[in-house]
Amino acid sequence: MEKPDDMLKTLCRRHNAIILHHDDTLLRVAVSGTPEPALLEALQFASQCKVEVECWPAARIEQQLHEPGRSEVPKEQAAVESAINAVEYILRQALQRRASDVHFEPQHHALRVRLRIDGVLHKLAQLPDAQPAAVLARLKILGGLDIAERRLPQDGQFTLELEGKQAAFRLSTLPISHGEKAVVRLMQSENSAIALDKLGMPTSQLRQFSTALAKPQGLILVTGPTGSGKTFTLYSGLSALNVPEKNVCSVEDPVEIPLEGINQTQIQPRSGLDFNLVLRALLRQDPDIIMVGEIRDAETAGIAVKAAQTGHLVLSTLHTNSTAETLTRLRQMGIPGYLLGPALQLIVAQRLVRRLCIHCRQPGQAIAHLPPELWPGTLQTWRAPGCDHCFSGYYGRLALFELLPMTAKLQNAISADMPLEHLLSLANQQGMKTLVAAGLEAVSRGETSLEEMQRVVGLGNG
Repeated sequence: MEKPDDMLKTLCRRHNAIILHHDDTLLRVAVSGTPEPALLEALQFASQCKVEVECWPAARIEQQLHEPGRSEVPKEQAAVESAINAVEYILRQALQRRASDVHFEPQHHALRVRLRIDGVLHKLAQLPDAQPAAVLARLKILGGLDIAERRLPQDGQFTLELEGKQAAFRLSTLPISHGEKAVVRLMQSENSAIALDKLGMPTSQLRQFSTALAKPQGLILVTGPTGSGKTFTLYSGLSALNVPEKNVCSVEDPVEIPLEGINQTQIQPRSGLDFNLVLRALLRQDPDIIMVGEIRDAETAGIAVKAAQTGHLVLSTLHTNSTAETLTRLRQMGIPGYLLGPALQLIVAQRLVRRLCIHCRQPGQAIAHLPPELWPGTLQTWRAPGCDHCFSGYYGRLALFELLPMTAKLQNAISADMPLEHLLSLANQQGMKTLVAAGLEAVSRGETSLEEMQRVVGLGNG
């Protein structure tokens, strides 16, 4: 009877397949064109292990089989092996270091890998030996992308088992001068942390947010630049509203965190499924609460405002820097004050600052020269030199919030198209705490450094 190894070699000869790697758990072969299902079954039967197939051009297969260059196959195998190990090592490092994104950047002679940790990029110093092109090819295989396409950007997603857990990733590639750059986003998989009390809002602000969420209708806007935690705040609000008595719907690009019990729709611009089309369809789906991932244009803004006036609670985000700038942006989008005033319930502006490591932080100098309207008296600052726990002096991030709830006075002023200065004056009269004030309070408590707060928020007027 033919031995399994002999059977395997006979099979590969018959189908012009090349064995690239074979051990107790994995068989990797190269074939020309799309492999037949019967071949895959036969290979699995003969090897009794998992089978991975690479599709090579027919000429390359021919060259490897019939020309003296057969010695290249082990080299090819080694390149593939080192790329697989390199990708797994880098992604494991990203998980261990709490990175949100991994940047794979081919340089002139090498591959540079940087991890975004707590909003700041850090270079990964030690890298496994692997060819940049092979690493990119491995990522593309994982993400289900076209390996041969190197001239156009591509997007994909994949899951891997790392550290004994399933981890989900989103992949984006882009052609650059030395090849292709890839950015891998580590997706949030834990739903347990999505709750209002996990936002880190001070009690008074949390009460204002909860009051707005309890309203039967109106528009709640969460604003800030990219990477300021807006999506997490929205999901926390949605999760508080997620009860069987309510029909909660969302339109997103993409769906960042799947939430059980919420009808989430991901837009597909290529097939014509954009925000406006989905939003109009949602309004015919008997919704109670609608979440719009982002207001990007006047049309989306108009639909959202009208929905908020006709018995729906609408939550959305906007890329603006402050609560005041949000009002200006909506005016620029052509939303008239008489529609916006009655619809708006709450505007939240937010930022994320790196949190000082509690293991190595220590008091710094007290500062007495801040303008009194920003901080009366002296401000105690803190610093952290870095330790084995944090490496950089920071560990994790802290959210700063500026909330502008709509009072009757403010709604009337917006409806009457009053100047922005008048609206700001009213907001200050009702005791609105600016982002700068929230940041300075966090500095005085030793939660972040003054340098970090200035980097993210600045010391302007919020």
